[in-house]
Amino acid sequence: MFAVNPILNTDSYKTSHYLQYPPGTTRVFSYVESRGGAWDRTVFFGLQAILKLEFLTPVTRAHVEEARDLLAPHGVPFNEAGWLRLIEEHGGFFPLEIRAAPEGSVIPAHNAMMTIVNTDPEFFWLTSYVETALLRVWYPVTVATISWQVRQSIKAALEKTADNPQAELPFKLHDFGARGVSSYESAALGGLAHLVSFKGTDTLAALLAARAFYHEPMAGFSIPAAEHSTITAWGQEGEIDAYANMVAQFGKPGRVFACVSDSYDIFAAVDRLWGEALREKVVESGATLIVRPDSGDPETIVAKTLELLAARFGFDVNSKGYKVLRHVRVIQGDGVNPESIKAMLARVVADGFSAENLAFGMGGALLQRLDRDTQKFAYKASAAEIGGAWRDVYKDPVTDHGKRSKRGLLGLVNEGDYRTVAVDHERFEPLGGGDNVLRPVYRNGALLVDEPLSVIRERAAGA
Repeated sequence: MFAVNPILNTDSYKTSHYLQYPPGTTRVFSYVESRGGAWDRTVFFGLQAILKLEFLTPVTRAHVEEARDLLAPHGVPFNEAGWLRLIEEHGGFFPLEIRAAPEGSVIPAHNAMMTIVNTDPEFFWLTSYVETALLRVWYPVTVATISWQVRQSIKAALEKTADNPQAELPFKLHDFGARGVSSYESAALGGLAHLVSFKGTDTLAALLAARAFYHEPMAGFSIPAAEHSTITAWGQEGEIDAYANMVAQFGKPGRVFACVSDSYDIFAAVDRLWGEALREKVVESGATLIVRPDSGDPETIVAKTLELLAARFGFDVNSKGYKVLRHVRVIQGDGVNPESIKAMLARVVADGFSAENLAFGMGGALLQRLDRDTQKFAYKASAAEIGGAWRDVYKDPVTDHGKRSKRGLLGLVNEGDYRTVAVDHERFEPLGGGDNVLRPVYRNGALLVDEPLSVIRERAAGA
């Protein structure tokens, strides 16, 4: 990945906007919100990583020269004098104040979750210039939201059917998404967003991001697991030998390992190979075998797999009256999304099994099957100081009132639930009293809040 020039970390048309504001403009105030979408609440997360990555590096003369040489032939104006003044007056750091909700907060849609205003009147144009970089927070927020919403579904099923739901919950949704995203950076930030609500992941990039940006030495965990190549390399006639090798390699007392078992016939593999020929080896190993179906209709396949495993390995009935398999569990990693998880859980529970028997692996639907419009994210100017007086700035398209933007200086209060309110122009505190939940996290190149992932996890879990 090439080094990012902060001046060029924007959209082309932004470079001309310094010429477009009214004369006498000295400050511009903007906000970020989800205007609704797939979910009615969002989990705010990822800004700290973005700030560390992209807002703590000063602009240099080399950046200015590169931008000048690129933008002129590109066909857009370049505020060379303005950027040189930024270096001269602020050491190349952005004279901005960014306020944001505490990460891990679960905020209803249609609320300001972040605000941005310039701190130096000379750089009024900078507030909107950084939109491109800052609005990318939509991605970790949306992934964190999907993961958190799935957590609620699994939590409800566990509370109904498991004896110790809190112990089971952190490992019930596993991130399989690293290969399905557009870049390493997406895997890192999206995978990290998933780890706000769960601790199971195969996305190693997310672990490094947790260390780099959120002070978490080990954010997630995994287990030894087979893929189709390691099973089918033995040939169909050697399928049982492939499974026996898994038990020999990883079947240790107290350990957990997973084996994909649908390479040929999932039901024969579960019933005859795992459940008959290798049953005693699995039991005597003292390990827990996790069988992974990987094709077919998820709801039907999972239900039948549990049924066959119960018949072969036996089960106990817990205090809530639901069956808990002995020695084995199931993980479904194909066709998994928030809707199919609900369907699978409903079927499992209806069949009398505890939800603790089942875990899920989600890939594309977790880290990639989403975009900025999933939650309709927007970054809009809502106020400007012009000629020494603040005025409201807003849009309200007659063709789409759903795109109506907020107006005025904005904050967020939490009085039982979150609500966007007007704030004063001096301290940005609510005019009606109370505290602005949006706290300063960045000012003039300095990071003001640097929280560990552990604190953010507690915040999201308690919402």
